[in-house]
Amino acid sequence: MAIGPQLTAEIRRLFFGEHHKVGEIARLLGVSDDAVRRAVDTERFVRPGRIVPSELDPYLEFCRQTLQRYPKLKVSRLHDMLRQRGYRGSIVQLRRRVHQCELRPRPQREAFFALRTLPGEQAQVDWGYFGQIRVGSTLRKLWLFVMVLSWSRAVHVSMFLDQSVGSVLRGHLEAFAYFGGVPRQILYDNMKTVVVERVGDAIRFHDRLLELSGHYLFAAIPCAPARGNEKGRVESRIKDLRHSFMAGRQFVDLDDLRRQFEQWRQDVQQRRRCPDQQELTVGEALVHERKRLQPLPEHPLGCDDTRQTTVGKQPYVILDTNHYSVPHELVDEQVVVVSSERQVRVLHDGIEVARHVRSYDRHQHLDLPEHRAALAEYKRKARSLHGRSLLLAQLPQAEALLMELAERNEPLGPQTARLLELVQIYGAESVAVAEAEALERGTPRAASVAWLLQQRERAAGNPPPIGPLRLSRRPELQQMRVTNHKLEDYDDLA
Repeated sequence: MAIGPQLTAEIRRLFFGEHHKVGEIARLLGVSDDAVRRAVDTERFVRPGRIVPSELDPYLEFCRQTLQRYPKLKVSRLHDMLRQRGYRGSIVQLRRRVHQCELRPRPQREAFFALRTLPGEQAQVDWGYFGQIRVGSTLRKLWLFVMVLSWSRAVHVSMFLDQSVGSVLRGHLEAFAYFGGVPRQILYDNMKTVVVERVGDAIRFHDRLLELSGHYLFAAIPCAPARGNEKGRVESRIKDLRHSFMAGRQFVDLDDLRRQFEQWRQDVQQRRRCPDQQELTVGEALVHERKRLQPLPEHPLGCDDTRQTTVGKQPYVILDTNHYSVPHELVDEQVVVVSSERQVRVLHDGIEVARHVRSYDRHQHLDLPEHRAALAEYKRKARSLHGRSLLLAQLPQAEALLMELAERNEPLGPQTARLLELVQIYGAESVAVAEAEALERGTPRAASVAWLLQQRERAAGNPPPIGPLRLSRRPELQQMRVTNHKLEDYDDLA
């Protein structure tokens, strides 16, 4: 750090006149310690020290040769090798001498050509992880899909809660729509949703990415492994997003964050100077580059995620731990789940049978009212049909009475349950006679049948029969305790 004469004079005054220490002067004036030392020329006050022999000295040449041959060898391993050769010193001393004597060779930094591109020729794509965002009762990872035009440095960001293939495709489509066209090449990092497999130069792209590149007519080019310089433009924009846009920013949800990004892009990013064309801002360079992009196709490519699944015994399909309801008739059937960013659709035999708003919460049960109502009606009818089958098996004559009740829109469930109870008390033959009489009287109800049966029993002088005891109507009986007496006591009384 170079300092001017005025600051140098102030440093010398504080050091020689006020006798401040070097570190204190550096903190007061906001400069580095080395800048203060250079201003006061502290080397004149350093006395040459006396060289003290070290136990490590006989091993220095061995250390130098070993590190020359294995530059990445750890000091701990080197210390073990020296101990096997008689060294008894500490690893701290060895680590200090390796650093002071520069025994380890410095890596040769690779030189790179400046990458130059033409307008509309290339874009670069990468993902950036930006912490977590709360959605409902859970925390989801926030991922930013970033595409940068290499010539103008114009950037578009799509914000997602996952890195699925559908999100990758949606990020492309949103970027193409913003740029107003398609670059001829797109350079990718080796992300799994783009490069499925790679062995040397043999590369297998994801099928959906090949479909996308064929539809929008661009060449997909993967970045070479460990060659971060090839996609430095997108990495620089991710760094800008991390420190200039996201740092200290408050937002409500993803829609709010997207609106804030668009404002930041307009106020900050587009007003920067284009590195390759200093006379233009990024916004002005984008206007020029748009003329060189390939035109968008007439119809956009569908980018929804699709997968086939089987509906379980409960009428739901599962997506990202959430349960989405389907019609109950589809239990054990094969369906196709089509998910976009905003909605989830379920198809059966090519026909849409359910449509839900997508939830990014976790372990939620999302029911459509019509599905729940249909299932409840189905279960109610199933219970009613079960009781009706039991009644008709014991009392075939009851079919005429039930038909009459149905024509009068009477609820069949309670009537069936009461008739079954009467059959259990009085017997099927007696109930059949009472049913026929009730139909003749024009009162086809279970209550009328019960009244006729009771009247017949009274006329015959029979005691009223004891029916099944319903404890639900007599809660006090549930708490009653009955003591079983020994029958031998009653035998003695006889």
